Amino acid sequence: VAQAVRALVLVPSKELGQQVVRSLRQLAAFCARDVRVADLCAQTDLAAQRPVLMEKPDVVVGTPARVLAHLSAHSLSLQHSLELLVLDEADLLLSFGFGEDIKSLLWAQQLHAHVPPTLPQRVQVTVRPPEPQLPGSSQLRQFVVRCGTEEDKFLLLCALLKLRLLRGRALLFVGTLARCYRLKLFLEQFGIPACALNSELPARSRCHVITQFNRGIYDYIVATDEEAPAVPAEQPPRKKRKGAAQSKGKDPEYGVARGIDFQNVAAVINFDVPPTVESYIHRVGRTARADNPGTALTFALPEEQDDLARIEDALAGENGESMLQPYKFSTEEIEALRYRCRDAMRSVTKQAVKEARLREIKDELLNSEKLKAYFEDNPRDLHVLRHDKPLHPAIVKPHLRNVPEYL
Repeated sequence: VAQAVRALVLVPSKELGQQVVRSLRQLAAFCARDVRVADLCAQTDLAAQRPVLMEKPDVVVGTPARVLAHLSAHSLSLQHSLELLVLDEADLLLSFGFGEDIKSLLWAQQLHAHVPPTLPQRVQVTVRPPEPQLPGSSQLRQFVVRCGTEEDKFLLLCALLKLRLLRGRALLFVGTLARCYRLKLFLEQFGIPACALNSELPARSRCHVITQFNRGIYDYIVATDEEAPAVPAEQPPRKKRKGAAQSKGKDPEYGVARGIDFQNVAAVINFDVPPTVESYIHRVGRTARADNPGTALTFALPEEQDDLARIEDALAGENGESMLQPYKFSTEEIEALRYRCRDAMRSVTKQAVKEARLREIKDELLNSEKLKAYFEDNPRDLHVLRHDKPLHPAIVKPHLRNVPEYL
C-alpha cells in the first residue's frame, strides 16, 4: 500500500492538539515505523512543517486554520487517501468560528464526493453534544462562597492557600487577562508561586506550562477561560468587568477549560463566576477525574448572583436541592489577615498589572523562540525552564510571606 495520509484529526486548540499527538504516539510506540503522526499545531512557519508532510505521515493532527493553510499551499493533500476524519470537541469546532474553515477544507479536497448525490450541496451540519455530566457528590464536592466585596475574594483565597486549608494542586479561573495577572501578582506578595495561562502567551509556552503542571512541578495555575461559549440570546448580556478589554495579541486557537487533560487536580477555584452553565461544567470537570476525589469552590459577588443562580438551577438535584453547598468557615478567624490582604492589594496597581503582562510576554517569547534550537538539541534541560518565576513589577513586601503564629 502506498504511503499516504489516512487520518486527519482536527482540534480546536493547540494545547489539546499537543496532547492528542502525545497520546497517539504513545499508542503507536511499538509500531512507530508503520504509523507516523504529524503535529501541525506547533506555532511554526508553514515552510518548516512542509518536510514533515512530504513524508506523508499516516495521521495528521492540527487546527482547522493550520490544516487549511497547508491545503492552500499544496503541501498537504487528502483528496484520494483520507479514510478517517476526526473532529475532536466537534461542537466547539463548529460553534466558534471554525465551521467555515472545516467546510472550506472538505470542499477544497473534494471530500464531499462521498456524499450521496441526492443530498443538496450545501448541507447544514448540526451537532448535538451529549449532556455534560459531573461526578456525584461522593466524588466531587462543590461549594460556593457569597462574598460581599472584591476584597473578601482575595482574603479568602489568601487564607485557603497560605494557611494550607486547601491541599493539593489547583486551577484558579478568572474572567479576564488583567485579573489573571492581578491575581498572580497578589499571590506573589505572599510568596505563593503560580503560573499564568492565557491566550497572550506563545503556544509553545502554554503547552510547556501544562506539561510541567502535570509532572507536579507547579501547584497553582491562574487561567483565563476565554473560550467559554457565548451567552445565549435568552440570557441577559453580562456586564463587562473592568480590565476586560480585548488584547490584540490573543490567540484564537487558545483553550484551557475544555478538552485539556490536567492531571491530579485536587481543586478548581472559580475566582470569577463562569458566564454560562457549560463553562462551569467544563471548568469544574478538570478535577475529580478517573475516580479521584475533587473539590470545586466558586466565589460570587452580589453582581454575579444571576450567573450563579443559572448554574445552581441547571445543576439542581431531583428534589430541587442545589449541588453547590455553602462553604462553611468562620470569617472571624481569618479577619486578622485582612490588613495584610489589603496591603497586598494596594501594591498590585493597574500599572503593575500592565507591566507584568508586558514582561511575561517578553520573557515567554524569549523562552519560546530564542531557546528553541537549544532545547531541541538538549531536551533533558527543558525541565529547568520554569514559568512560575516572580514578575515583581509591584513592590513586594517581605513581611507578607510569613504568617505569625498569633494569626
